[in-house]
Amino acid sequence: MERAYHKWTSTPLGREMEMLVFGKGGARMLAFPTSKGRFFDWEDRSLVGTLAASIEANQLQLFCLDSVDGESWYDEQKHPADRVKRHMQYDAYVFDEVLPYTLKQNSNPFLIVAGASFGGYHAVNFGLRHPEHVGRILSMSGLCDIRRFTDGYYDENIYFNNPVDFIVHEHEPRRLEALRKLDIILAVGRDDPLCPSNQKLSGVLWDRGIGNALRIWDGWAHDWPFWQQMLKLYVSGHD
Repeated sequence: MERAYHKWTSTPLGREMEMLVFGKGGARMLAFPTSKGRFFDWEDRSLVGTLAASIEANQLQLFCLDSVDGESWYDEQKHPADRVKRHMQYDAYVFDEVLPYTLKQNSNPFLIVAGASFGGYHAVNFGLRHPEHVGRILSMSGLCDIRRFTDGYYDENIYFNNPVDFIVHEHEPRRLEALRKLDIILAVGRDDPLCPSNQKLSGVLWDRGIGNALRIWDGWAHDWPFWQQMLKLYVSGHD
């Protein structure tokens, strides 16, 4: 399949960011890496291979992103207020730089945001913050409540980057309309400690009239082979 490497210095982040792009047409898909992960993780862990048929058939173009988790949520040397500010710079990088770049490569209007584990948090948070630009959210074993990374600290920035919080009070009609058009899939293992936060988010979404598919898998299901199966089922459309 067609594969390309890209790198540029991000203005919001003030550092170089790397990316791998697979394919050249079809729906655009942003792939967020797992905790403190890198842009090559989806390729190294065979998730790209799982989507190969769809990529080669020009049904899907995959953009594998880098992360700055080690400089944001996972940086325990920073105050939580600074952790979330760094995360917001990452959100600006994805929204202001990555999205326009993907559209230059491929004008297909349908965008999927996907991630596993902490990447699931990024997919859910980005998709719910920017629903007018997203068609589908796929969270695989994802984190839906960021407060475990804030050491008990809470402020407005954390609120607006914590899906189980900001959706509760969402009332703006245009945003609600966009949110209700999203195809949201929350897939998580029954025995995964992250399962309760997925159940909570699903309920919060339904309470606001935002449909979603909560798919609870048997067992733990928090590992790469399970995420391969989830991609086959929820993106490629076959088991």
